[in-house]
Amino acid sequence: MFATTHRISSVYGLLALAALVAFALSLLTGSLMLSPVRLWEGLTGSDTLARSVVLDLRLPRTLTAFAAGGLLAMAGVLMQVLLRNPLADPFVMGISGGAAVAALAAMLLGLTGLTVDVFATLGALAATLIVFALAHGEGGWTPTRLLLTGIVMAAGASALVSVLLAMGNDNELRGMLFWLMGDLSMSSRPWPLLILFVIALLVALPFSRQLNVLARGELQARVLGAPVQGLRIAIFVGSSILTAATVTSAGTIGFVGLVTPHLVRLMLGSDHRWVMPASAMLGGTLVMLADLCARTLLAPRQLPVGALTAIAGVPLFLALMRRSRR
Repeated sequence: MFATTHRISSVYGLLALAALVAFALSLLTGSLMLSPVRLWEGLTGSDTLARSVVLDLRLPRTLTAFAAGGLLAMAGVLMQVLLRNPLADPFVMGISGGAAVAALAAMLLGLTGLTVDVFATLGALAATLIVFALAHGEGGWTPTRLLLTGIVMAAGASALVSVLLAMGNDNELRGMLFWLMGDLSMSSRPWPLLILFVIALLVALPFSRQLNVLARGELQARVLGAPVQGLRIAIFVGSSILTAATVTSAGTIGFVGLVTPHLVRLMLGSDHRWVMPASAMLGGTLVMLADLCARTLLAPRQLPVGALTAIAGVPLFLALMRRSRR
């Protein structure tokens, strides 16, 4: 199903408006409420307190939330195309679990900063390679075999995370748990994630037609001359990198990569030229709103963002599944 030009324009306009509203609310709302005038004064530097709150705290956190949500949504789209299964997403496939295990191991070793990012990326890639190796059988990989292997990998990673948490001392445990549930409170450098977000979108868009072909099935893709095996490997590695970058910056935030592509396909159909950027916008908006709720619902106490996305995502996904049965 492909959407009309008018429908595409309307949906993109609504998504852009929603993103701008969520962005503005995230900057205005918090323990210190700011008026639009005071927000402008903070951005221009005439109000020192507002400038510190906005530029040092809220703006980096909001930009990180948008980039993280967009990357997770794009990774979800890629995984669902690869496996031709609506339940596929980086967390179900064990990719985020591999990143989390490696990052927690780095933290327990006393490592910080870029080293943790490198460990998480290597962990995600290692999980990807293990899934590919275990799922390979006669005739190569099949979507069902990959999905089942990924689910087993995710379960194994969850067990390793529990072991690593048990090994941590009391001073580290709360921070590690909060990070595992999705934590944006330490987001002070959003630019690497934003740059990756832009690069990923620019790289994915030229391959949208090939994603459309691959989504129709392996046989049809081969008949039409698409490099199926190369596309599969590129999608798995690419989604691993996107997931690892998000996990190191924001922890594990679930259901965004699972639910967002479904919502976008309901609005725009199955053409990935429009699904991919729309999913990135909607995913970013949803995580911005989740982070806003995490900061304000029980202020000054902060809630884990990943817990809120799961609370909202479970009933939403069940409603989408119910709708698809009709």
